[in-house]
Amino acid sequence: MAVIGANGTGKSTLLKLVAGLLDPGQGQVTVGDRTVSAPDLGVGFVFQEPRLLPWRSALGNVSLPLELAGWSASAREARARDLLVLVGTDDIERLRPHQLSGGTRQRVAIARALALEPGVLLLDEPFSALDALTRERFNVMLQSLWRRTRTTILLVTHSIPEAIFLADRVLVLAGRPGRIAARVPISLPRPRTLTDLDATLVTDAAAAIRAAIEPERSPGSEPPSEEGVA
Repeated sequence: MAVIGANGTGKSTLLKLVAGLLDPGQGQVTVGDRTVSAPDLGVGFVFQEPRLLPWRSALGNVSLPLELAGWSASAREARARDLLVLVGTDDIERLRPHQLSGGTRQRVAIARALALEPGVLLLDEPFSALDALTRERFNVMLQSLWRRTRTTILLVTHSIPEAIFLADRVLVLAGRPGRIAARVPISLPRPRTLTDLDATLVTDAAAAIRAAIEPERSPGSEPPSEEGVA
């Protein structure tokens, strides 16, 4: 699922609530059959910036959650190596973050988030700092990664094409506090290719998403009818 909307509508706050980094003011957040009340090892989080530890190698950064969870050195090293292979960065395991490109650092961050096999992966605009061509390649990589892991992904993005390419459903948030202004299903078959973004149904989906977002951006216009998130 992708979440899209204007700045200030609560997209990143929603991810922090799901991750247990914030307490809801009212109501509750559940992941599967569990009520979220604290940070959960079953939820992985990838931020807009990779936030890697500069004094650790790529392998050491990926293995950090395993170390904190009490895995043996040999087990966490083997798991971290497998994850670097999964995200296509197995040749940089001994390099430090400052020796890596921005895109490679983000791959390492994704591998780290998958270390404990989370049931839910939260992505907060993870590719926004990349150039357009690299971002497209990463979208294809993320789709391939999802097909192999089948981890539930909740993606926050400002990019309508990215939301359509990756998601099965797009939620448009509007207002302050945020409300669901629209739910847009994406019926593109999988696996998807970048040429699929030229399809007519993609144009229709993009138009529906923009129609829900635009009232937030147009001074003097009436806001869309809103539906509570809870």
